Amino acid sequence: MPVLLPAQVVPSSKIKAGFAERDITPGIGMEKPGGYGKSYHDVFHDACKVRVAVFDDGQRQVALVGLDSLVVPRSVVLAAREQIEKELSIPGDCVMVGASHSHSSGPVGMVMPGEYDGASDLVKKLAYEESSCADVGYLMRVTHEIVEGVRAASKGRVAAQVGFGFGHEDKVAYNRRLRMKNGQSWSHPGPGNPDMLDYAGPIDPQVGVIGAWDMEGNLLGVMVNYACHATASPRGISANWIYYMEKAIQGALETRAPVVFMQGACGDVTQVDNLSPWRRPGLVEWSQFVGGRIGAEAVRVLLSMPKGTEAPLAVRQKILTIPRRPPSKARVQRSLELALAGKPKGDPTEWTFAKEILMLEHLCKVTPQVEAEVQVIQVGAAAFVSNPAEYFVQFGLDIKKGSPFPYTFPVELANGIVGYVPTEEAFGPHGGGYETRLTSYSNLVITAGRQLADTGISLAREMTPAPVPEHPKTPPFGKPWTYGNVPPELE
Repeated sequence: MPVLLPAQVVPSSKIKAGFAERDITPGIGMEKPGGYGKSYHDVFHDACKVRVAVFDDGQRQVALVGLDSLVVPRSVVLAAREQIEKELSIPGDCVMVGASHSHSSGPVGMVMPGEYDGASDLVKKLAYEESSCADVGYLMRVTHEIVEGVRAASKGRVAAQVGFGFGHEDKVAYNRRLRMKNGQSWSHPGPGNPDMLDYAGPIDPQVGVIGAWDMEGNLLGVMVNYACHATASPRGISANWIYYMEKAIQGALETRAPVVFMQGACGDVTQVDNLSPWRRPGLVEWSQFVGGRIGAEAVRVLLSMPKGTEAPLAVRQKILTIPRRPPSKARVQRSLELALAGKPKGDPTEWTFAKEILMLEHLCKVTPQVEAEVQVIQVGAAAFVSNPAEYFVQFGLDIKKGSPFPYTFPVELANGIVGYVPTEEAFGPHGGGYETRLTSYSNLVITAGRQLADTGISLAREMTPAPVPEHPKTPPFGKPWTYGNVPPELE
């Protein structure tokens, strides 16, 4: 007669989790955003996605949405939240939408549909014909897929075990601003430039990871937070290095569980090491290198993290109104002269920035202040602290230092877009770099970064971090293993 073994006891859980992804791959011929002029996609490499994690502690649901996109317009976020709240009963302030800043993704910016309809004919021409423009149909598609992604993740949520961890990866990200012999700081001075002295700022090497498993130990999904521009672009439409990060995680763990990426504070951090004497790798190889190493580190953290069945949720949100920096009348007049002279056949840099000044002058007239949302979503021992900027990494480090949470994940380019937000030091006598130049994209007052950081820290301090899960302790010692506890035997 067979011996019946007792059934394995599966612990109960106070947290549910669901993950989903949706396709937002742009079509060939669509605009490729990421610069101050027009560029178009002519080949496909890999899919762009909406990536969603939903957590439910029995009191509320929160949704964390990562987009394979350059930015996410505020209008898209507000429209998606409105539908999610109406159709899924998840309040809008419980939904965070962050862009990965993929420079190989779909047309979500920089100029919004109709944004310059009230401008002069010259400025309208500069905006609509000479600048990177969002596609209204694509924006509607992204909005729809955000809603459907949250719907699918919410519908698929199950009782879960959740773990948190930090890894360390310092070989793929570098501060792109360099101290120069003339006392200034320049962005990407160029490899081999003899006037470079040192990096002008830090990086953030932490790889933040959250893993969720069902109660039988099957991986439901992964969240990753890391600070590095998604500019290691393989040729063609692509999620950028995030694609190879996903492949590394899914391949190592033999899973198809979704990987949700939330971009860290990387306004001055890219994969380019300007001080390196070595030739840069090819585009695909570079993307594999960056994404593969970050993904491998995430795997190491996932395999090591203890899992818990409690992860209380909380949300905080504050909307700031931040003034723009208007250009001087003299700068506007000079820019007008350059623009009227026509785009040069040679180096278009000064003409491009003149174009941007004229566009900015119009924005300062119609919207002299900008809405900037700071949001904090707590998932147990972790806090996601968002801002809508291409945010300098020092602010992300400051937020981590000021937060009471053992795992704090700054999320830039979330819930809107306000352009580059450098440190105040970057505007000083030893500052510089194109991030500090006035454009229609980047123009907030120089105190904006500190306002965003202080607000995020303050909101995080209103919350109570949950205990970090621990590995189960070994049972009390009973008796030694008689099979192994013997003296040596010589004959």
